[in-house]
Amino acid sequence: MTDTEGEHYEAVVVGAGPGGAAAAARLADAGVETLVLERGVDAGSKNVSGGVIYAEESAPYTIDGLFPGFRDAATERPITTNYIHNIAGDRVKTFDISDLHHHDTEWADAVLRRRMDSWLAREVHERTRETGGGLLTDVRVNGLLRERGEIVGVTCDEIDPIRADLIVAADGVNSELARDAGLMDWEEPEEWFQGVKAVVDMPADLIEERFGIGPDEGEAHLFSGDLYEGVRGGGFLYTNEDSLSIGNVFHLDSIVEERAEVSDLLDALLTHPLLGQWLDEDYVELEYSAKLVPDSKKVAHTSPHRDRLVLVGDAAGQMQAQGPIIKGMNHAVTAGALAAEAFVDAKGRGRAHSAGELYQRKLEEEGVMAKLRPPAYRVSRAVAENDRVTDLVDTVTTSVVGRMGLRAMESTVERLFNSPLMMSVLPDTSSAYVTVPTVLAEELGDRVTHENDVEPPDLGDRIGDLTYDVGEPHIEVLDRSWEASGAAVTACPVSSMDYGGGCYRAETVETNGHEEQVVSLDTQPCVECGTCAVVADTEWTHPSGGKGVEYKQG
Repeated sequence: MTDTEGEHYEAVVVGAGPGGAAAAARLADAGVETLVLERGVDAGSKNVSGGVIYAEESAPYTIDGLFPGFRDAATERPITTNYIHNIAGDRVKTFDISDLHHHDTEWADAVLRRRMDSWLAREVHERTRETGGGLLTDVRVNGLLRERGEIVGVTCDEIDPIRADLIVAADGVNSELARDAGLMDWEEPEEWFQGVKAVVDMPADLIEERFGIGPDEGEAHLFSGDLYEGVRGGGFLYTNEDSLSIGNVFHLDSIVEERAEVSDLLDALLTHPLLGQWLDEDYVELEYSAKLVPDSKKVAHTSPHRDRLVLVGDAAGQMQAQGPIIKGMNHAVTAGALAAEAFVDAKGRGRAHSAGELYQRKLEEEGVMAKLRPPAYRVSRAVAENDRVTDLVDTVTTSVVGRMGLRAMESTVERLFNSPLMMSVLPDTSSAYVTVPTVLAEELGDRVTHENDVEPPDLGDRIGDLTYDVGEPHIEVLDRSWEASGAAVTACPVSSMDYGGGCYRAETVETNGHEEQVVSLDTQPCVECGTCAVVADTEWTHPSGGKGVEYKQG
């Protein structure tokens, strides 16, 4: 409704991804007047995931519970089998890790975000309209509205400020609201992963033939070992309905340390002989994309609220990435619904202002925080992620004795891969992501003889195939020196040292009679992943509503 102070709604939800959709649906079902604001031209046009969405048996909310018909209308294939491939050159040792992924799981489906999020948005729009709200696209929420120091609403590029009794920040990993509130930052590369993905065209019948699956089956494949030049992380392949999602997820600090160019690392996976059994010379990329991923073990906010503001999903760092366990969207759904539930409960007691504290308590009581920040990991991290311990593990693993031990423990290793407890304490070290997988492949693996005739597009073609509606520059380099911002040239997924058409470029300038290497920036091809905000000295914001990159797959 409108008053002399501008628009006011009981609840404003910023972002129409799964977390925002869950919050809005739960609020609307309780009769709460709810407005949803989405920056993209359509929900999902700004969103990227690997991705598989889970419904956990232990979760108080699942996406299909909140949105009946979701799986039939909005997902790709059910993921029925999971594998991990340990790689050393052309030798590969594969383990079936379906038991790990079926643990506490009702179902798990591959998804593409444009299809999924746009369907959710249509459902949300209809449900929120019934309470006097609705969903608006092409609106960038650029900050928080405050009165006497208290958060009371949001400010936007395209429309007047909006006041609300509850503000749900579901605006993703680069949440400007979380940063405006001082709840999240972009300070430490070791707190983030970077994901890069190609969606590859493949007819449904060909997927079923090459993977040996039926129409209602799907597979997830993970990859680790020596094909990534020592960068800590791994690859993935998910079968969609009539395409494949293939990509890598790496620790951002490792990308920076190794000066790795992530488009090249994607090509290393795509052209490996192992993938020759599924891909051929008819390889066609439908879309190239990238995003940051929060490492919940380190950054999931234990108190994700301030005044009337609550954070859900990636905006709160609620992305569970523990070795081969990669879950985010389901936790965003649970968090969004719990935030809404907390507001409804608090409002019913006449204490709407206490919704944030109640939301925090519900996250803890429902076991969400224990999944995001496993207590066992906190205990083991100090020892397991010590450099001396890592060096010792690498030395032992690569020794004759270590190799003999792995050969003798083959069946035990597969059981360890399927242990939720062991995976929850897996250290974020080169031992776990590079050394051990490589030695497993060397000692236990078979030589792969598949021909791989894939010729991936070059970076320029990948960028050129994306859709942009360019607005005003939304990033400013504050320090152009190579020392301060040079890491962005290689870490940015649409830049490289040899390609001069990306966002970040290396330049040589003459200053006071001597040459100096600096960086320059062109935001036109930006995919809005936020990488440069972490690794370079920049002032970073989102483009205005409807501007910037538009993903058709996501």
